Amino acid sequence: MEQCAKKLKLDNEKNVSPSTINEGKAEILVSDTNVFYNPVQEFNRDLSVLVLRTYIDDRNGQILEIDRGKPNGIALLEALSATGLRSIRYAKEVEGIKQIVANDISAKAVESIKRNIEHNDVQHLIKPSQEDATLLMYQNRKNRFDVIDLDPYGCPTPFLDGAVQCVSDDGLLMVTATDMAVLAGNVPETCYLKYGAISLKSKACHEMALRILLQNIASHAGRYGRYVVPILSISADFYIRVFVKIYSSQVKCKENATKIGMVYQCTGCESINTRSLCYRKPTGDFKLLSSPSVDQFCSICQHKQQEGGPVWLGPLHDQQFVFKLLHNLDNMQLRTSKRIKGVLNVIYEELDVPLYYTIDRLMSIVKCITPPILLFRSALLNAGYNVSYSHACKTSIKTDAPNCVIWDIVRTWEKQHPVNPHRLSVDSPGIRILNGTITTDVSFEHHPLANPASRQNKLTRFQQNPIVNWGPGTRAKTRIDLEGGTESSKKIRNQNKNCRKEKSQAIEASKEEKLV
Repeated sequence: MEQCAKKLKLDNEKNVSPSTINEGKAEILVSDTNVFYNPVQEFNRDLSVLVLRTYIDDRNGQILEIDRGKPNGIALLEALSATGLRSIRYAKEVEGIKQIVANDISAKAVESIKRNIEHNDVQHLIKPSQEDATLLMYQNRKNRFDVIDLDPYGCPTPFLDGAVQCVSDDGLLMVTATDMAVLAGNVPETCYLKYGAISLKSKACHEMALRILLQNIASHAGRYGRYVVPILSISADFYIRVFVKIYSSQVKCKENATKIGMVYQCTGCESINTRSLCYRKPTGDFKLLSSPSVDQFCSICQHKQQEGGPVWLGPLHDQQFVFKLLHNLDNMQLRTSKRIKGVLNVIYEELDVPLYYTIDRLMSIVKCITPPILLFRSALLNAGYNVSYSHACKTSIKTDAPNCVIWDIVRTWEKQHPVNPHRLSVDSPGIRILNGTITTDVSFEHHPLANPASRQNKLTRFQQNPIVNWGPGTRAKTRIDLEGGTESSKKIRNQNKNCRKEKSQAIEASKEEKLV
């Protein structure tokens, strides 16, 4: 895997003017110092183009051969458009679009959008709009959009109430969240304020972030008799991105109670259990489950449990849709297609079970050397359970095996590779795990399904940091190239401020001594 580049060149092979950025079929003017462009997000935009094209094909039941601009195309809203790059790419790279509204609340951003629309000659498809995004969506609750794209800076929650009302039935809602520190468990109280859920610090934090966001969208939709069907949920780089279809049905909304639930994580061994809020009986009635669903003390290591959630416990992806994405990807020219292909293949192989463990963390709890991941996967398969990777983590173990089986495999491995007893304290979770009885017949013999096709084909499944100092950037600030010298911020200006001050004071003191 290639190391992250020290500098990302924005110009393409044609050596275009430094005042333009080429991405996909779009060319964006960047002479305005207020432009916001993050090159790391090209993967996000490429993937969105692919999903939108596949969604339109799927919606029409066949490969579209519709000329751009015909009235039977879809209507799309990009609520937070910035430069208009994403909208322009949709207009130039996706067929079957009737109209795109590229909206931003900033007058300077809208001026930039207008210039870029004219520069790319897509005035017949894209309508620039300067309006508060939430107000615009509320105003279009009757004349709904077929697709809404929300890619805000940070948390998307303020826009969801309007979005779930403004998208049509069988419409597509695409949502990005970049406040991963909040979603990943660093500040659970802030996560509750923003998303209505408590996040937990877990090795599966990236998938939990996806499930918190999906729960948030589902709860907003449910208030208006609508429900969501996730077709693709991605954790990549510094953000998460979900693609959900929206439908209207009071009956289906009630099923949210069976797809949303709580997460319980042991504070010692970090074993995870999940439980939905209620279940549906064969008669169709809903019934609450008895509480509590887990003991106060973990059955594996006798440490206390933490509770997080509520989170979405239903499927993260529509595997049939993912298969169509892979098929369409072969017919598209995208700069990040190699990475998209690898990620989608891992997603296609993913088990439909909530959350995952990481093999290195499992072994670090008992202070034992880590086995090759294929051996651990073989042990689970030999025991009669399913296992897969999660696209969110290269050392992930996603399985339908109960926790007791997972820890039996760890115990068996430790017996073959004994741990120095002095490394474990008497009350540590590791010693309590290793002192437990092994009840599973564990075999580390290689299983033919242990090595998935995506790994055998050496696909780019897990990306390293694309460039140095990568991230979501900062709000309302020039951002063209992370190392190109166009980024000026208070943080940069204040670097070594104290050292400069001390040096200045020393020079002044030296001058005074000379005068004396």
